[in-house]
Amino acid sequence: MLVLFETAAGYAIFKVLDEKKLQEIDNLWKEFETPEKANKVVKLKHFEKFQDTTEALAASTALVEGKMGKSLKKILKKIVAKDAHEELAVADAKLGGVIKDKLDLSCIHSPMVTELMRGIRSQMEGLITGLPSREIAAMSLGLAHSLSRYKLKFSPDKVDTMIVQAISLLDDLDKELNNYIMRCREWYGWHFPELGKIVTDNLTYCKCVLQIGDRKNFASADLSEVLPEEIEEEVKAAAEISMGTEVSEEDISNIQHLCEQVTEISEYRAQLYDYLKNRMMAIAPNLTVMVGELVGARLIAHAGSLLNLAKHPASTVQILGAEKALFRALKTKRDTPKFGLIYHASLVGQTTAKNKGKISRMLAAKAALSIRYDALGESTSAELGAENRLKVETRLRHLEEKGIRRISGTGKAMARADKYQHKSEVKTYDPSGESTLPLVPGKRKHESDEDADVPRKAKKAKIVEIKVEEDSEEQQQEEQEEQEPVKKKKKKAKKGKVQEAEEIVIEKEEEEEEEPPSTSVAVEGSEKKKKKKKKIKEEPEDY
Repeated sequence: MLVLFETAAGYAIFKVLDEKKLQEIDNLWKEFETPEKANKVVKLKHFEKFQDTTEALAASTALVEGKMGKSLKKILKKIVAKDAHEELAVADAKLGGVIKDKLDLSCIHSPMVTELMRGIRSQMEGLITGLPSREIAAMSLGLAHSLSRYKLKFSPDKVDTMIVQAISLLDDLDKELNNYIMRCREWYGWHFPELGKIVTDNLTYCKCVLQIGDRKNFASADLSEVLPEEIEEEVKAAAEISMGTEVSEEDISNIQHLCEQVTEISEYRAQLYDYLKNRMMAIAPNLTVMVGELVGARLIAHAGSLLNLAKHPASTVQILGAEKALFRALKTKRDTPKFGLIYHASLVGQTTAKNKGKISRMLAAKAALSIRYDALGESTSAELGAENRLKVETRLRHLEEKGIRRISGTGKAMARADKYQHKSEVKTYDPSGESTLPLVPGKRKHESDEDADVPRKAKKAKIVEIKVEEDSEEQQQEEQEEQEPVKKKKKKAKKGKVQEAEEIVIEKEEEEEEEPPSTSVAVEGSEKKKKKKKKIKEEPEDY
């Protein structure tokens, strides 16, 4: 059996002399107490020394990742391939699998091999000749430092710290720029207040002040590089009739120095934004495609690192940045927030207020998948992010159009709730909306009306007759009890009441006469009877 042993100086291949001693794993350490005993168990067959630190670093990096380097492959082909029938003992099972696949050599990894490696390491100076202990210690220290620097440089956990620092600096620059520009506008506004209303862009405003200085120089200055022609003419006209105060040259120089600072910071901010954009596309391309560079960088900065952000569920990603509102809502038992930093993403911004919660929830779910793919996946392509963004855009389009096509699990329930009604292009007039008649067939209604009219009118006439007769009886009793002069007065009152009753009856008869002549002959007979009764009533009253 052969043993592959890695050192900081190079690769060593040992041949096991007595395999029976390896069976006793617990007592194997006794065989490596002294160099003499160790030489009886294993013997050095070949040692390949590294030429420089770069080669040692490349070999150790490949071993850490479980890969087979070029130098190791050359040694195994040269030395071990001759004894292909023997097994090769390796310290890493993953490396053994790679060697077996590429070189077709049988590799072994077991607790016995681990104890054997420990014994060889303890007696390495006696087993490997030509390597003093000082050189081995120096090589080990140098390789350890190189490997640590390599890990620090290429570790994905460490590279995203640059994004965290860059987005923090970008936010600080924005705050400082706003303060500087506000101070510049207020300061130069005492001298030329009209310029602030004409030139609205902050950077252009600072460039104008930096190039001209005193407002008297606007008339003879050429601002074609900074301003369009129309605005330039307006500025020159305003400079001639400006209401600002006069300032000294020293004041103008200080204002111009402030404008220089603003332009320099603006240029550096643009450069920093390009750097941040490139870093985000290199480290988290799928997240960048989903939510953009700035929102993605803020999410990483808020979580601390890309790996920490990948550990968060989609519900946490959705409200990341709104922790204060969340805990306030939980404390007051109100509705929790629907979005945090993800609110500034373009997909959420272009939706209506009604659908912002739905889109932010779906966007957070797809963004969580993209984050995990960026943090833990080996591919650097943005295909997953583009596919997820397309799905979110499709969902957004259906929500805006109120479509009922099933996209998610709740699509079927929504389809049941909202019924689809086909709207035809040809519009027809529906006259039923203007009709106030009840929905009864015309003939039946007509007959029922004729039958009902006759008894109703007769009842009304009878009621009037009864009232008039009762009034006449009461009047007769009162005439007997009271004196004669009083009788005359009451007779006049009786006549007035009778006249009022007659007028009521006449009005009712006129209303009946105004009705269409579709009534029956019985109605005419009732009218004649009413007239006869009136005459009969009037006769006793005249006496």
